[in-house]
Amino acid sequence: MSMSGGIEGYDLIGDVHGCGATLGALLEKLGYHRQDGVYRHPRRKAVFLGDLIDRGPRIRLAVTIARNMVEAGEAHIVMGNHEFNALAYSRRCPAEAGCQWLREHTPRHNRIIRETLEQYRDHPGEWEDVLAWFMEIPLLLELDGMRVVHACWDAPLIERFLAAYPSARIDEAFLDASADPDSFAFRVLERLTRGTHLRLPEGIEIQSGDGFTRRTFRAHFWARHPRTYGDVVFQPDNLPGDLESRPLSASERQRLTYYGPEQPPLFLGHYWCEGVPALPAPNIACLDYSAVKYGRLVAYRWDGEARLDADKFVWLRVPRDERSRPRPWEIDLD
Repeated sequence: MSMSGGIEGYDLIGDVHGCGATLGALLEKLGYHRQDGVYRHPRRKAVFLGDLIDRGPRIRLAVTIARNMVEAGEAHIVMGNHEFNALAYSRRCPAEAGCQWLREHTPRHNRIIRETLEQYRDHPGEWEDVLAWFMEIPLLLELDGMRVVHACWDAPLIERFLAAYPSARIDEAFLDASADPDSFAFRVLERLTRGTHLRLPEGIEIQSGDGFTRRTFRAHFWARHPRTYGDVVFQPDNLPGDLESRPLSASERQRLTYYGPEQPPLFLGHYWCEGVPALPAPNIACLDYSAVKYGRLVAYRWDGEARLDADKFVWLRVPRDERSRPRPWEIDLD
């Protein structure tokens, strides 16, 4: 199929999480080269799947690379849950809300954003500017026959959201409303940037690979008739015991959405996959391969195909030794 703007295709890039030097090296591997401070390709555009920030060693570099490309028209981006987290963490609640911050400054939340705040600590004006840019990032994209969202494509919810916000960008009122778990804003941001979480049975928890204790698990949305937890679980952490065989309740099945094989190609991040990149469904690619946990920073080179091809994944491993990290041409951040 022909692409808009005369380009040949898109390179979709998974969760960077502050691996800025590896991002630069991956772009170079994909044929992008820096011109006037922007990575450009003569025939393609990049699409970032969100979660540029938190955890990694070069967060400012990652944000600057992506932002420069987006603002120069060389890339698109959707919002991840970590960009949303940063916005909510940094914004005080409306007076009537009865809270101090939209995302409370709990030890858990402090830990997640700590590395980002530390790397911007001596650049407070830059951080405020980055937060303003996050507000401009759409929650989803439909481009030339493909769809992009950070965690979950929920068609009825998206249709209702786009009716009110046709640009797919939220505003401050929407952000404020998301503090209420019963609000439409909360449902949209929760589903599109975090996906569906199912609660584990009482007394059971997961010790997650990222150091947190979890009492829910991440569920995917491409099983046509799921019957058990194992039919929908989508995360690197195994379910304890024999929980994979536990039947889904009627209320749990009702919470799940469904994206069928007849739908357009869909690209996701978010789910901390591991190992060699693979396709979970013929028309779905998840590009989050745990880069910041010394996994892979992954891209998919999409050229308009309706049925995706695992041979079109491109990736770089993220080295454990900071000194051995790929070093692209440096960007002058100051």
